[in-house]
Amino acid sequence: MSMIRDLRAAVRPALRKDGGSYSAYDTTRDPSTTSAVVDCAVYRDGHRVTCDETLTPHEAMLQVRRDGGFAWIGLHEPTEAEFAGIAAEFGLHPLAVEDAVHAHQRPKLERYDETLFTVFKTVHYVEHAELTATSEIVETGEVMCFTGRDFFITVRHGGQGSLRALRHRLQEEPELLAKGPSAVLHAIADHVVDGYLAVADAMQDDIDEVETEVFTPGRKGGVSRGVDAGRIYQLKREVLEFKRAVAPLARPMQLLSERPMRLIDPDIQKYFRDVADHLARVQEQVVGFDELLNSILQANLAQASVAQNEDMRKITSWAAIIAVPTMVCGVYGMNFEYMPELHWKFGYPLVLGVTVGICLTIHRTLKRNGWL
Repeated sequence: MSMIRDLRAAVRPALRKDGGSYSAYDTTRDPSTTSAVVDCAVYRDGHRVTCDETLTPHEAMLQVRRDGGFAWIGLHEPTEAEFAGIAAEFGLHPLAVEDAVHAHQRPKLERYDETLFTVFKTVHYVEHAELTATSEIVETGEVMCFTGRDFFITVRHGGQGSLRALRHRLQEEPELLAKGPSAVLHAIADHVVDGYLAVADAMQDDIDEVETEVFTPGRKGGVSRGVDAGRIYQLKREVLEFKRAVAPLARPMQLLSERPMRLIDPDIQKYFRDVADHLARVQEQVVGFDELLNSILQANLAQASVAQNEDMRKITSWAAIIAVPTMVCGVYGMNFEYMPELHWKFGYPLVLGVTVGICLTIHRTLKRNGWL
């Protein structure tokens, strides 16, 4: 709460005046406020009009207020001190600033005065030679977006999800970029959801591999003995992590595609519908993955139980066969004087023959019944 009060105190004097100008807060006075900035540029009529890599957010907004256009500022894992100056410069709400700094947020869309605050979860598929019980399949990060009338701020957390390539691609489509900050918001949403599609396709291969192993017959056409349940459980955990990134985003995409908003260009809003459709497809896939893995896990456990029962039947069968010579040896090992055929010349071979015959009969019977 103390941090929120400090941010509110910093933001209050920086709010826009009636004339539309910003306060005299200058982020260039404190170098720490811009150390997290990875890119800062001014766009006008769909074209980047600044090439100075040392441009500060304050200088960018001075150009925007003077000549028009909008500023796009990208930050990577800023600290509270690094973001405080930018929050004051653009009049960002302290609650949204706190979420952007500390990350670990659910995907959401919130409106604070004249600013839209959007949170996206980025998901990256981790390549692996073999799926194990400890394999990390997906890595998640976050992209927070502040959409204003003449500015767009992205705050990225995590090693994945760089927006540099996206920025360059947008700069090659000036007619789209001319729509303003809402065009950038759509591009990021589309970029994130396209990443979901790629991860879903890659995870499908992993699930197919596990499913094939579980339902492949064992050696000589026998029942499969299943696979390591830890592998299936780990895969299910990764799917659930993926689901936590995808499912909460459905509501924000629905709002952006269906509800008119002052900060969203009507022409751009149509594009959000396409993003929402792609997201719905991923959602269906993830739900299907979760249900399929539940079935695979249950089938694997059932197969393990069947394999154990089969092993017990074999052990029991061999115990029954061995019991015959054990009994005979036990009887003749008692050293009684009057034993059957004890002094007969062919008594020993006869007992051995009868014992072997009984054992073979039991073995044949058990094998015919599928116990061996």
